[in-house]
Amino acid sequence: MNVLAIGAHFDDVELGCGGTLIKHVKRGDRVHMLVLTDSEYGNYDGTLIRGKETALKEGKDAAKIIGGELQMGPFKTKQVTYGVELIEYLNEVIDSNQIDIVYTHWSHDMHQDHNAIGKATINAARHIPRVLMYRSNWYATDELFNKRFYSDISSELERKIEAIKAHKSEYERRGDKWIEFVVYQNRNDGVEIGVEYAESFEVVKWLM
Repeated sequence: MNVLAIGAHFDDVELGCGGTLIKHVKRGDRVHMLVLTDSEYGNYDGTLIRGKETALKEGKDAAKIIGGELQMGPFKTKQVTYGVELIEYLNEVIDSNQIDIVYTHWSHDMHQDHNAIGKATINAARHIPRVLMYRSNWYATDELFNKRFYSDISSELERKIEAIKAHKSEYERRGDKWIEFVVYQNRNDGVEIGVEYAESFEVVKWLM
């Protein structure tokens, strides 16, 4: 099976579906990790928070832990917009890699890059039989994440956390609460389905 996990920035995929991707790798599936921006970003006053070289190095380290093949897109952080350019880029990636299942951002995520990518993926993956949306943001929105699909990652959580921590610049900036939030979220999702830890997804479509 050819799996495509789409993220706006380096660390999104690891946060939202890292454990599930590790499960795919264990099963022998080919996992593609597409990060659409160089992930360089700064504050409104021009202060640089994360440089693109640092982001790319950390992304490569995390992908190695997960076992996925990493690809970076041509877009700039905070400038990804829903439209033809984004949709056609995703079309090309999906077609050239003969993708069977797609994991992407929740289309109602607060971050504008995440939001645009989630919407564009629904369009670009219109012929793909399995499309799931994940959360990688800890902020509330005016929409409810309608989780109806769960993945048991009890055996994969430790490696998922290792992959997240590979983004050292973000980990140093955000601290342990960043990791704790993910662990609590995965624990709560696990409780809902009777396992220790799980990742939850909103279903766009799932063909049996």
